[in-house]
Amino acid sequence: MMSNYKRATFEEEDGSDIPADGAISPDSVEVGFRKGGIQLCGGLGRRTQLEIVLAALLMASVLSLFACAVTLGVHYKNDPSCSLCLTEACVTVASKIVESLDRTVDPCQDFYQYACGGWIRKNPLPDGRSRWSTFNSIWDQNQAMLKHLLENGTFNSSSEAEKKAQFYYLSCLNEQRIEELGAQPLIDLITKTGGWNITEPWEKDNFMEVLKMVSGPYRAQPFFTVGVSVDPKNSNSNIIQVDQSGLFLPSRDYYLNKTNEKVLKAYLDYMVELGLLLGGDKNSTQSQMQQILDFETALANITVPQDERRDEEKIYHKITIAELQALAPAVDWLDYLTSALSPLELNDTEPVVVYAKEYLQQVSDLINKTDRNLLNNYMIWNLVQKGASSLDQRFENAQDKLLESLYGTKKSCTPRWQTCIGNTDDTLGFALGALFVKATFDKHSKEIAEGMINEIRTAFKDALDNLSWMDEQTRQAAKDKADAIYDMIGFPDFILDPKELDEVYDGYEVSEDNFFQNMLNFYNFSARVMADQLRKPPNKDQWSMTPPTVNAYYMPTKNGIVFPAGILQAPFYARDHPKALNFGGIGVVMGHELTHAFDDQGREYDKDGNLRPWWQNSSVDAFKNRTECMVDQYTQYTINGEHINGKQTLGENIADNGGLKAAYHAYRSWVRKNGKEKRLPAVNLTNDQLFFVGFAQVWCSVRTPESAHEGLMTDPHSPPKYRVIGTLSNSPEFAQHFQCPLGSPMNSGHRCEVW
Repeated sequence: MMSNYKRATFEEEDGSDIPADGAISPDSVEVGFRKGGIQLCGGLGRRTQLEIVLAALLMASVLSLFACAVTLGVHYKNDPSCSLCLTEACVTVASKIVESLDRTVDPCQDFYQYACGGWIRKNPLPDGRSRWSTFNSIWDQNQAMLKHLLENGTFNSSSEAEKKAQFYYLSCLNEQRIEELGAQPLIDLITKTGGWNITEPWEKDNFMEVLKMVSGPYRAQPFFTVGVSVDPKNSNSNIIQVDQSGLFLPSRDYYLNKTNEKVLKAYLDYMVELGLLLGGDKNSTQSQMQQILDFETALANITVPQDERRDEEKIYHKITIAELQALAPAVDWLDYLTSALSPLELNDTEPVVVYAKEYLQQVSDLINKTDRNLLNNYMIWNLVQKGASSLDQRFENAQDKLLESLYGTKKSCTPRWQTCIGNTDDTLGFALGALFVKATFDKHSKEIAEGMINEIRTAFKDALDNLSWMDEQTRQAAKDKADAIYDMIGFPDFILDPKELDEVYDGYEVSEDNFFQNMLNFYNFSARVMADQLRKPPNKDQWSMTPPTVNAYYMPTKNGIVFPAGILQAPFYARDHPKALNFGGIGVVMGHELTHAFDDQGREYDKDGNLRPWWQNSSVDAFKNRTECMVDQYTQYTINGEHINGKQTLGENIADNGGLKAAYHAYRSWVRKNGKEKRLPAVNLTNDQLFFVGFAQVWCSVRTPESAHEGLMTDPHSPPKYRVIGTLSNSPEFAQHFQCPLGSPMNSGHRCEVW
């Protein structure tokens, strides 16, 4: 359950410690949203804004029903435009939609502002947050539920894994014990690894020993990443994979672009502060940390940018360990990999997939010409980074200062329990997920979601018949691939079987009172799990997102789409909401993930999840012409004067556009079969318009300028504003339903369409 596939997600994942320009197949356990909480205080005895709006809505509803009755006599119910949905759910969701709108804006000028202006006004950025959105809000709710489940005095589980999740959480909450231990656990670990010139004498030339220890049992990733994952060209087997890595900051641009000097200074201050907390001398720590930073800058120089790594056919190289040795001789690869994948037997004919051939060649040269003392300092710095987050408050304060320069957040006011829920989800997320699912998941959601996915798949396939640019052979193969996409909804079944769940975490030792040791044990455990995967076939039912996660993803090597329980709730989906909102919410998410199978990267994989050319050349050329249109379109958009990288965001933009179109056509098909829905009261929108508003309001968000800059550097998704504007301005149905005149910003007359 621990390994992580190359995948395309619906929304950016916060909290990943893997740089965007880094490995294509990271093997850490990652989840969706990692933002702390805001505590709200409200006076008693006053009506809330929501109550006032609800009262007004009900009054408006009664008046509009009365108007219909007067106009049409007693037969008003026969006219769908006068037929209002007045259930509690409809009235409540109508009030939320009305509150979020900004009616002063013309929807044909700026639909994002029209749909989200009210929401933005009512949602100033909470203290300690770099961004706030629907996703963060739901993740906060999920965390609160998990807190309740873990702290409940009646917690009495028969599952060892669930008990481990509770122990891990409690060890993280035990700040008194963490403060008592101070920096000592990490100091001891450094000594065990052979010392660090910054804090104690290091005079050994033991490069390979330190590299093996730092990146093996402790899972740090200096110089490069090594993992075990599905072989993209043979999706029925796992293989060792090696890729570029080694930068602490989110992207190479932070090291190389002069506009980021403020961040580099804050990073150096952070490095020095950690060195001093671990016992370093002020002067020598400053000079040695500067050398480490210079070395990372040299690594950044040879790191290949994300937008140049999108063609997976081009960057995939399968070679033997012997050939890897010849390519990058500074590392004894057989010794290194045998140690990392112990107790497996390896020899130099073992195949390895390399994703950064030139990089590995250059990093080998860099290692050979760098002083051994500096190499050791850099490797132990990687270990220090991994360990510092589990230490006392002084380390957290140091990190807060760095986060402020990177993301614009003031000192975090995130309650400790939220940080600990996030950590537990990262580590024992499927055990935590079992608790979450048993407490919250509506078992009917699974069948309803299955039905919606099939409706959206049908709409997507129908659209293929109308694509003039695609030849018949490729069209049929694309339909076959769409049919072969399998979906996983809510949670993997094994989590509800205590015996199976316990087996997944068997061998991971957790204590109630040593958070640092629990973290180290987890790194060791995940290294063993990774090694264990190599000689086994890939597990089709393996998930790389935990059930409480508010996100979704597509895995090209499995040709599968995954929708965790965390996203199957309002505003994405609710059983008693109008279908227009469900199709505009979770329907677009489903269409988005399905379209990833046909984006510029996903399309290179066939229906069985193998990376191979299955398109006719004429269709490949036509596809590339159409994607160029999208690259150009999104590159023109700016945030705070900075352009979006249309190449870096291409796959997600294709998925956003294809997903919206498939979901809308699936909704229209549902209406044809089931008849028109009742309208929401007081919203004053047709249900077709409601579909587009529901889609747009998913993306209402606020973020700091620093966080927006970081997103442009690292995120494969466009900023939320342009996920709305870019997608809807390409939709003829949107322009028709909002009657946007040709030449208006939302209907320029120049549309990009791929699927």
